[in-house]
Amino acid sequence: MSAQTEETTAARPASPSSRGGAAPPGRPREGKAQPLPYLLVLPAAALTVLLLGWTLLKNGLLSFQNLGKRQLIRHVTEWTGLDNYTNTLSNSEFWHVTGRSMAFTAVNVALIMVVGCLTGLLLARLGKGMRLLLSTALVLAWAMPVVAATTVFQWLFDQRFGVVNHLLDALGFHSMAGYNWTGDQLSTFFVITVLLVWQSVPFVAVNLYAATTTIPKELYEAAALDGAGAWKRFTSVTLPFLKPFFLATTFLEVIWVFKCFTQVFAINEGGPDRLTETLPVYAFAEGIGSQHFGMGAAISILTIVILLALTAYYLRLVLKQEEDDL
Repeated sequence: MSAQTEETTAARPASPSSRGGAAPPGRPREGKAQPLPYLLVLPAAALTVLLLGWTLLKNGLLSFQNLGKRQLIRHVTEWTGLDNYTNTLSNSEFWHVTGRSMAFTAVNVALIMVVGCLTGLLLARLGKGMRLLLSTALVLAWAMPVVAATTVFQWLFDQRFGVVNHLLDALGFHSMAGYNWTGDQLSTFFVITVLLVWQSVPFVAVNLYAATTTIPKELYEAAALDGAGAWKRFTSVTLPFLKPFFLATTFLEVIWVFKCFTQVFAINEGGPDRLTETLPVYAFAEGIGSQHFGMGAAISILTIVILLALTAYYLRLVLKQEEDDL
C-alpha cells in the first residue's frame, strides 16, 4: 500500500510553485508586493502631505519662536527654543482648559453615541416610508453648514426673541422668559452640547443602520427559535456584529468633538469670562487674540499630541479585539 502511494506521488507532475516556475496566468506570484494599490493611494497621500504636512511643519517651527506685533513689523525671527512649551505646561490655566476639554468631549460623545444608536435602531425598525422620511431629515441636518447651524441655534436660544424661551414661558416656566443662555458656564455648555449632538447624530444613526443591514437574518431567526427575547437577541446577535462599528465611530466622534472650534467660538467666543474655552479656542485666544502666535502654535501642537495619544489608545483597543477574535 505504501509503495503504491510512493509510486503514484513520484509519477504525479510537480506543481509550478514546487518546480520554482511561474504562477498560472492571471494569478499574482505569492509574496510579491503589487505596486498598483500604492499607485492608487499615492495622489491622495501626496495631497495630504502637501496641504497638511507643510502646514504642520510651519506651525511646529512657529511654536519655537517669539512672534508678536513687534516681530511682525520688524520682520525678525526670534527663536526661543522650548520656552513656549515650558510656559504653557507650567501654566495652570492650560491644565484647567485641558481637563475641561476632556470632560466636554466625554459628555458629548456619550450623548452622541446613545442618541445616535437609538435613532439608528429606530431606522432599522421603521417601515419603508417612515424610514425614508427620517433618513431625509437626518441627511438634511447633517448637510447643513456648521456656521449656518450655529447661527440658527443662536436664534433659538436668544435671550429676548428666542423660540426656546418663548416655549418655556408658554409651558409655565415664566422665569425662563428672558433667560440668558450664554450668561454662565453650564448653560452655555448646554447650548453647545445640544448643537453638537444635533449635528453628530445623523452620522452615527445612518452608519449604524447600514451596519445592521449586514447582520444575517438567519441568526435572529435561530435566536428566536431558541426562545431568546428582544433584549437577548440584541445582546447575543446585534452587539457582537456592531462592536467594530462602535469602536470606529466612537473614535471618530472623540476626534471631531475634541477639535471642534466653530461651534464653541461662535456661540459665545469661549465666554463668559473664558469659562467655556476648549483647547482649540484657547489656542486661538492665546495666539490671535493675545498676538502671541508662538504660544498659540505651541498649544495647538500639544493638542495634536493629546489626539495622537487618544489615537494610540484606540489602536491598542482595535488590535486587542482582533487578537480576541482570532
